[in-house]
Amino acid sequence: MIGIRQKLMLGFGGLLAVLAVVGAMTMTRLDALGQALSLALTENYRSVAACQEMKNALAQMNDGLFLLLNGEEAVGAAQISAQESRFARALAVELGNITLPGEGEKAAQLKTLFAHYEQHMGQLTKAGQSNEARLLLWLKEIRPLAQDIRAVAQDILLLNQANMEGTDSAARRLATTASHRLLAAVLIAALIALLYAWLVQRWILRPISQMTELAHDIRQGRLDLVLEEGGGDELGRLAEAFNAMTAALRQTRKDERLTLLRSRQATEEVFRALPDAVAVFDLAGSVEVATETSERHFGLRPGVRAEDLRCDWLPPLLRQALAEQRTVERDPLLGCVQQFIGGREYFFQPTAAPIPLNPKQGEPTGIALILKDVTLAHEQQELKRSAAATVSHQLRTPLTSLRMAVHLLLEEQAGPLTAQQADLLASARDESERLTGILDGLIDISRMEAGKLPLHLQPAAPRLLAEEACAAFAAEAKDRGLTLRNEVSDELPDVLADAVKIGQVFANLLTNAFRFTGAGGEVRIRAAADEQQAKVVFLVEDSGAGIPSETLGHLFEQFCRAPGQDERSGAGLGLAIVKEIVQAHGGEVGAASELGQGAALRFSLRIVEREGRNETGGRPSGIQMGALENIWRVPTSVSDGIPSN
Repeated sequence: MIGIRQKLMLGFGGLLAVLAVVGAMTMTRLDALGQALSLALTENYRSVAACQEMKNALAQMNDGLFLLLNGEEAVGAAQISAQESRFARALAVELGNITLPGEGEKAAQLKTLFAHYEQHMGQLTKAGQSNEARLLLWLKEIRPLAQDIRAVAQDILLLNQANMEGTDSAARRLATTASHRLLAAVLIAALIALLYAWLVQRWILRPISQMTELAHDIRQGRLDLVLEEGGGDELGRLAEAFNAMTAALRQTRKDERLTLLRSRQATEEVFRALPDAVAVFDLAGSVEVATETSERHFGLRPGVRAEDLRCDWLPPLLRQALAEQRTVERDPLLGCVQQFIGGREYFFQPTAAPIPLNPKQGEPTGIALILKDVTLAHEQQELKRSAAATVSHQLRTPLTSLRMAVHLLLEEQAGPLTAQQADLLASARDESERLTGILDGLIDISRMEAGKLPLHLQPAAPRLLAEEACAAFAAEAKDRGLTLRNEVSDELPDVLADAVKIGQVFANLLTNAFRFTGAGGEVRIRAAADEQQAKVVFLVEDSGAGIPSETLGHLFEQFCRAPGQDERSGAGLGLAIVKEIVQAHGGEVGAASELGQGAALRFSLRIVEREGRNETGGRPSGIQMGALENIWRVPTSVSDGIPSN
């Protein structure tokens, strides 16, 4: 049995032989054609050039004769002598290049005529002759000889040109013959190539095409096709291997389907038995699998679409997780999801996480929704708020009476006081005032957390808000030996704010900055526009001792006090109040600091929406968010750590 290698060698060998024959024929014919052309262009062209040279020399000698007759004997004689030498050289070339029949006789005749011409020209150029004698000699002897010489040279030239044309015709005939033979050889080669192509189609391409179709079928999951195994060549053996491979794939797919079915059933049973509310969505937003808890409490049954459920928060959360390719939670400002189950109120914190195909590939195959039960934490928080509010209100009345009694005693309404008694009562007054401030702060926070904080939002210029804050603390800054600077630009867009409440925010931030900054230090207020979030970010910086890193994460929590504070400085509610007020305005808070490098506390307010304003809102911003990197460079180590808005 002939194999594929032998078949390919047979076909390519035939084509190679045809190409060799065609090449040899072409080279032979081209060589003959080149020799014929070389002969015509070398020998005949030399005679043509010589005859043309003699004719030109003869014309120049006639011009010299006219100069001689015009009285320029020296010039004319020199020209005639030079042209005679030129003619003689050309005649010698012709006499040495006799190649055609009759060309020798013509050349000999030309030599004889030129000898007579030279003789008469010698007589003409002798000195002492008159012009009349020279003219008569030219008319009777020289001119007829010149005409005969020109005629004979022209005959020789035409004879060689005719031979060149004949040679050209012969070369053309030779080229035509070579073209015909080459065309015949090409046709034969084409027939052999067509025959070989048909054989290749039958021997090789058809089986390969069948294997290609089988490979496409395998890729699409059709494994029931079988190739013909006829022939004992390499393709036949390859067909046998393909059939064995498809049989193995069919068995493997069957086993994998059984294994996958068992795993899926087991996974679904385990998944449904989970106590938490968990569901898996496909990319189209339909539930694929869910726990019994999520089905019972939220209606997340397999096949249900997220848009069809009465959960307005669910579709945006799934879209956000899919778009950002990360785990996302519902915005804390929007609160937890409230659900009544069995007549009791429950709270859940929803979290959505994309499910990638594998840890190395980012393309998700679905989205997991986890509804964390935060009812206990919510109830504890509400209990804490209620207890704090109740205790604050209950303590406020007796504390007011106590403060009044202390003030009356200090005013000596009940009688004169000794110096020691006055000092003790002054301390009691200060502590009662401090306790009153703590209770007021607790009450304010309780109101804010309960959503009972009334806000009178109006457009306000950031520069004016900062100026009012600086004006209120200018005297205290001077007393403490501090430099207070307002570096907020006039070009920033207006923000939507309750001026009184934002004044309290600035007051708490400046109080905090003064507390940690010693005499000779500096406190600055700066701001910049955030174009992307349509907000203005305010920054209160100080050059004080800084805040430890372990405290920064809890800085805006209730009762958080940085280490090193005076016990009488406060209860740690000021920044918590700042956070509540700013969040009620729709903004955010943040902080950055490094020990010994000062601190930077920031908050953001929304830009006023106005028709015709630019993308950032309000007036064109002279300081954009991109400039915050430079704004936060003081102090360098502090501002580099400020979280982005």
